[in-house]
Amino acid sequence: MKHFLNFLTDVLSFVPLMILGNAWMLWHTVQNTKFKIIILFFLIIYYLGCLFLLERKQARSRKLAVLSHGIRLIRQGCICSVMQIFILNGQIRMILLDNMMIAPKPDWMNYGLILGNFLIFLVMLAGLFFGGVFRTVVSSKQVKPVWYLFLILFWWMPVINLIIFHHIDNIARKEFYFERAKAELDILRQESEICKTKYPVLLVHGIFFRDWQLFNYWGRIPAELRKNGACIFYGKQQSAQSIGKSAQELHQQIHAVLEQTGAKKINIIAHSKGGLDSRYAIAKLGDAPYVASLTTINTPHHGCAWVDDALQKIPDSVQNWLDKKYRSIFQVLGDTSPAFLEGVRDLTAEHCRSFNQECPVPEEIFCQCRMSQMSRAFSAPFPLWFSYLCMKAFDSSAVSDGLVTADSARLNGKNFNLLKPSGTRGISHGDMIDLSRENIPEFDVREYYVNLLSDLKQKGF
Repeated sequence: MKHFLNFLTDVLSFVPLMILGNAWMLWHTVQNTKFKIIILFFLIIYYLGCLFLLERKQARSRKLAVLSHGIRLIRQGCICSVMQIFILNGQIRMILLDNMMIAPKPDWMNYGLILGNFLIFLVMLAGLFFGGVFRTVVSSKQVKPVWYLFLILFWWMPVINLIIFHHIDNIARKEFYFERAKAELDILRQESEICKTKYPVLLVHGIFFRDWQLFNYWGRIPAELRKNGACIFYGKQQSAQSIGKSAQELHQQIHAVLEQTGAKKINIIAHSKGGLDSRYAIAKLGDAPYVASLTTINTPHHGCAWVDDALQKIPDSVQNWLDKKYRSIFQVLGDTSPAFLEGVRDLTAEHCRSFNQECPVPEEIFCQCRMSQMSRAFSAPFPLWFSYLCMKAFDSSAVSDGLVTADSARLNGKNFNLLKPSGTRGISHGDMIDLSRENIPEFDVREYYVNLLSDLKQKGF
């Protein structure tokens, strides 16, 4: 019954819009001028309400309200377009029938009436579609830019434009329901603060990135953890350096966090090379007493054998050119001394063999290793799909995330968990830090980290 009433409400909401879209025809058919003016006034008010009024009650936040509003406008535009086809067909058939029965010649005034009415409908429709797309652009994270590009190219083509609008509406609608469910879940568990661990959390990034504020390496994860009580800090090491140099910067940040919070220890969650930086700081820089737990995410503890192979095949001149270009770019982006080749060479399997002997994780530190599996190449954006193909060419049987193999992510004697989603997409190296901000079916990366911190809290860390 509830679904039927919702459906009935949706249908009735389009009736005033369709009347307004055919206002030119109605104006010439209804005789009472005062009645026409009153009806037209209320129809315009209704139309403006559809364009500008947000429904905050069900959305849980302004952003979701804007997204919901955009979805509604696009849906209204699509349905009105389809309905108008039948109405226009009926109008033309009636005029043709009248001409056949009454007038020996076509009454061009009637066709002009239909044309004028159609132009008014197009103006109304443009308002719905433009308003809907604009609100979707500013509020949706899941609709890919390529679909907006298709819309720019094919908005003038009937049927094709409706297919594009429908696809955008479908993606945005799924995002709305998903995000609203998450918002409701956060409200329900707000008081419990399930991510409020005993010690603050230090998020340590991997190679080729920095802890920029405008584009967070960890995507939507930190905000979700803070909503649930976590105290979050960042490693702040430079984008690409040797493990030793990155660890030195991490060492300084560890003690800065301890001084700022007054905590005795910290929990480290490190992604990719950040796990190796953290191990170096713990083993060689005297930070073991200040680390309660270490969680490595897709970290190449045993290196990347395909990197060894690539470095052997790529000429030194090309490597040096890449290193020089990288330095020039990342110095502009904030690094003081970026070193592309130093960082890459420390990720080779050959280097990590000696590294593992020199940098063991002490038994008193709770250590766990997490890893994900990528199922097919084009489930991740470039360059991960390219590196995935390179890894498959190097070792076709290897289970990997597009950069790191599952065997390399294991640390002997430590808890290891391999994430195997049941879908065909898989979880890439970048997906584990919400790099593309994508809501992946069957894997909620934000909830994954919420559960991770909740588990650390239950363990007393």
